[in-house]
Amino acid sequence: MSVQWSTLLVVLLSCLTAASCDLLGDVLTVPLFEVGGLWVNATVDTGARLVRAVLGWPDLASPWTYVAGALAVVAAYYAVVLLFVPINRVRLLGDVGYIPESRMSMKDMVNVVRKRRQVGDVPPVYPNGWFAVLESRDLKPGEAKTVSCLGRNLAVFRGEDGRSHILDAYCPHMGANLAAGGIVKGSCIECPFHGWQFRGDDGKCTHIPYCETKHIPEMARVESYISLERNGFIMMWHHAEGIEPNWEPPEIEEITRKEWTYRGRSEHFVNAHIEEIPENGADVAHLGQVHGPIMTAGVDLRYTYSKFWSFAKHTWNGQWNQDTDPDRKHIGILELLHSIKVFNWNLPILDLKVTARQIGPGLVHLEFDSLLFGRGAFLQSLTPVEPLTQRMLHHVYINNYIPTFIAKFFLYSEALMVERDIMIWNNKRYISKPLFVKSKEDALVARHRRWYSQFYTENSPRIKFQSDSMDW
Repeated sequence: MSVQWSTLLVVLLSCLTAASCDLLGDVLTVPLFEVGGLWVNATVDTGARLVRAVLGWPDLASPWTYVAGALAVVAAYYAVVLLFVPINRVRLLGDVGYIPESRMSMKDMVNVVRKRRQVGDVPPVYPNGWFAVLESRDLKPGEAKTVSCLGRNLAVFRGEDGRSHILDAYCPHMGANLAAGGIVKGSCIECPFHGWQFRGDDGKCTHIPYCETKHIPEMARVESYISLERNGFIMMWHHAEGIEPNWEPPEIEEITRKEWTYRGRSEHFVNAHIEEIPENGADVAHLGQVHGPIMTAGVDLRYTYSKFWSFAKHTWNGQWNQDTDPDRKHIGILELLHSIKVFNWNLPILDLKVTARQIGPGLVHLEFDSLLFGRGAFLQSLTPVEPLTQRMLHHVYINNYIPTFIAKFFLYSEALMVERDIMIWNNKRYISKPLFVKSKEDALVARHRRWYSQFYTENSPRIKFQSDSMDW
């Protein structure tokens, strides 16, 4: 390639030299007013020579020219994806976290493990709080979607004014799913079956095509849910006692001011009780055991302690506490210092200072600060789609000046660590009364369980098991 470019450069210089020499000779023999025309003609002639040289460089008769061109296009595409396109990593149940037996695949193992696993005496399955039901970017104005979570089927739609609404999915007339073919009209959604329209704010029926408005009964309504849209999520308030919200998820100012920009997401489904996932934040003892091996050792816990990767490791130093402000008792805070050691030498340029705030039972704002990579945040949402199946989302935001591929590396690293945890969660039994030892580490877990219990109330739903099986 260097020889070809050198040849092209020589041709260009030769063209310029020849043009200059021809021009100089002509300039000395013509009147002054004609000199401008000579310069124009020489420039045109030089450009023509350059075009002929460029077009003659690739051998259009050779198949290798087209092979090289195709490879260059593919390389350019992947370079653009790496450098500029946000990451989207999705792992469903069965993609990670199970160990296949015999000839079964991991997806086959999902049902096997779920049927034979001893679930344990689990707490209520749907705690009280704010839960993400959709990502904001997935719902356009005038669009409606069905969402199943928290034991409900919901119709989530965005009105023509841009506001999002959450209603019970089923029309009270004859049971049609409002989001399955329903049409958004203004701030209402129209049932696809008979055209009844329901208002997004309160679920009241405002129009029936074959009935005068004054004759629409007061009971013609669907249940509406308190919702808000913040930090890229459409969230719903759930409370078993019907109590209205006494707190709201905080707005992240750096995102609102556009100092941090969205760079990607990950999505995982976990087969566990919801409480076990945030409990990891207080379980500092597991950090060294599960997350100590360097991330390149993979996510299968059978092989993460491979000697091949033993030259490097992650180190963690963390402390969990409940927020001391009485108005923020629903927030738990994990302060964490992370570093990487290679051949037992610390690499301070890769140190991370992390503050993770568990906001209610289903939201985490994890802010990180790095000397090399600046500041940013992971936003985690955790929503029960079934009593023992959780949908976990992570969004990554980072300083505007940081290249996208660095943010993608952060999120990919986080996803690998989460997938190690998933192997634990998918296969474990919940123990309501753990065998704790006298230690600071176990005391933190016990404190977290007491703190988390505030999200359960008298009517919070529980799993009911059949006496002759392990089905719920």
